[in-house]
Amino acid sequence: MLKNITPARTLFLSVEGVAAIMKKKGAAACIEGIAHYINEDFLRWEDFDKTARVASHSDDGVIELMPIADKETYTFKYVNGHPRNSRFGLSTVMAFGVLSDVETGTPELLSELTLTTAMRTAAMSAVAAKALAKPEPKSMALIGNGAQSEFQALAFSHLLGVKRFHLYDVDPSATTKLQRNLDQLGLESQAFSSTRDAVQGTDIVTTVTADKTNATIITPDMIEPGMHINGVGGDCPGKTELHRDVLKEARVFVEYEPQSRVEGDVQQMPPDFPVTEIWRVLAGHAPGRQSPDDVTIFDSVGFALEDFSALRFMRDVATTLDLCESISLVPALENPRNLFGFAYEKNAGQTRPLRDVVAY
Repeated sequence: MLKNITPARTLFLSVEGVAAIMKKKGAAACIEGIAHYINEDFLRWEDFDKTARVASHSDDGVIELMPIADKETYTFKYVNGHPRNSRFGLSTVMAFGVLSDVETGTPELLSELTLTTAMRTAAMSAVAAKALAKPEPKSMALIGNGAQSEFQALAFSHLLGVKRFHLYDVDPSATTKLQRNLDQLGLESQAFSSTRDAVQGTDIVTTVTADKTNATIITPDMIEPGMHINGVGGDCPGKTELHRDVLKEARVFVEYEPQSRVEGDVQQMPPDFPVTEIWRVLAGHAPGRQSPDDVTIFDSVGFALEDFSALRFMRDVATTLDLCESISLVPALENPRNLFGFAYEKNAGQTRPLRDVVAY
């Protein structure tokens, strides 16, 4: 039976709309909600038509499309990564996304995903850490104190109970910014003068650096028994954060192996290097941490399923709070076969005929 469909305008969730949701619900509650949706969707992993993202690389950065669908809903995200954008007063990462109905192809939601991506990345980090880190972690090192660092701290504080944050960035002003924001959130933090000093004695290490380079932010001599490493910044070919020997000595978990082999820190390793997709741990099909001294790594690159979850969450919350606008993204036609007539009627008041207005 066909759906009873009437032409409708597409819901639009702006940056201001997402900021309003964060204000009404609280950023921590939003991250928790997205984490819940992510966990739900990862538990039905095999329901999805999955593919690695499509990337267009340049000397200055990358622009990517990230599609995914189940039998009812299709989503994609457009996202860039340009580490030097601050010289133009622009964000390093900017994104938007679309959620569509699979049966008709109708775009139901067009949403900003810059703020939302920061929340979903933090949510995914927390979901993985719950499965992989030691129980009741007390401290986390944040290496890289840019735009996503506050969200990571909030997620680990709210969802895992981390009490103390060690901070380091090559740019001291970024650390100052982060420490000021964490103070306002009531989170305890301390700035350090090197990565080595910052990671010492911590239960979790989160690396979220931006430079598009094969870096070695974390080296084997920094690793302590029982650490969990949340590697967020290595997310494209030629961009890594972990020394390959760190990977060799740890148990490594990824989101979607075909994408992670190309983009993650495991790009440094041979094709037969063992990794486990995190959905298998969440579903109970594979073990996570097996002993208190295990070193675990979540080699996170960001996968389209997380954006699928985030878009569903934001649509549901925005609709409940009546914070969505609507836009005319596709024409609502009285006769679906008469697209020209629709355009002609819209131009009926012009002084020139439509044939003279259209440029060829």
